Amino acid sequence: MIGIGAIYTGGMAPELRHLRYLLAVAEHGSFTRAAEELRVSQPTLSQQVRQLERAVGIQLLDRSGRTVRPTDAGTAYLHYARRALRDLAAAERAVLDVADLSRGSLRLAMTPTFTAYLLGPLAAELHTGHPGITLDVKEMTQAQLEAGLTADSLDLAIAFAGPHLAGIGATELFTETLGLAVGPAHPLARHPGPLPVAELAECQLALLNRDFATRMHIDAYFAAHRVAPRIAVEANSLSALTEIVRRTALATVLPDPLTRDQPRLHPLALSPPLPARRVVLLRREGAYESAAARAFTALARTWAAGAGAHGAAR
Repeated sequence: MIGIGAIYTGGMAPELRHLRYLLAVAEHGSFTRAAEELRVSQPTLSQQVRQLERAVGIQLLDRSGRTVRPTDAGTAYLHYARRALRDLAAAERAVLDVADLSRGSLRLAMTPTFTAYLLGPLAAELHTGHPGITLDVKEMTQAQLEAGLTADSLDLAIAFAGPHLAGIGATELFTETLGLAVGPAHPLARHPGPLPVAELAECQLALLNRDFATRMHIDAYFAAHRVAPRIAVEANSLSALTEIVRRTALATVLPDPLTRDQPRLHPLALSPPLPARRVVLLRREGAYESAAARAFTALARTWAAGAGAHGAAR
């Protein structure tokens, strides 16, 4: 197997740019597209990759087809190249990390449900307490954010508890509850008590689309109780759903904290209630933990343990 630590027959040890160039060509399957991304000329890129191949003494890329592909040796080499660049990036973050939190950065991801009611309070707390920390937030599906943690492109992520990828550790924060929400024009806005789930068969709903874990959770609840409401609207945004429901006679299902934050939405309990879900903070086990990540973890746990969870069950 060819590795980063191999003997270099060409008398030249690879430099970081050689590794980055090789990775770019392998990922794009094309010298042209890789050169565009790297903002170098194609002849320069080709020359640098050939330098690397001479250094390791073996062909790393198969250029014979329409798409450039790694050779068997190239596939083995790419594994170590990715790891080397990832470890170097972690080393650079460690050097720049400042324990007193006067500066630093945090790469955070969360599933879309949480951007609607959880991101704002946590970002505000972090900025108020540590204004020197730069926060980079991404909204992702649970599968995407776990892959990001594994690849070391994220420091922390907020998601739902469940089976996680190997090497992903979880810290429980709180339990999220879901309920029906209607606008002021909806007849159920004046319903006196919990609504039997069977009555939803007569309702028109606006729900998240099936790309969302929350929608799958809702569909499983309906299926368990043999109810098939009419889905009049599907959206990929909770803010879109709240606007639609506020202005129409459609109902939706939202996290209870979000419903309570919307003055023109009326929460309505279902009987039996939707199953609650545990919310967790995820990180890659064994990864370098910056001072910013430690500070955010402490802040999130404090917020979740107190009134900041907006009444979410714990």
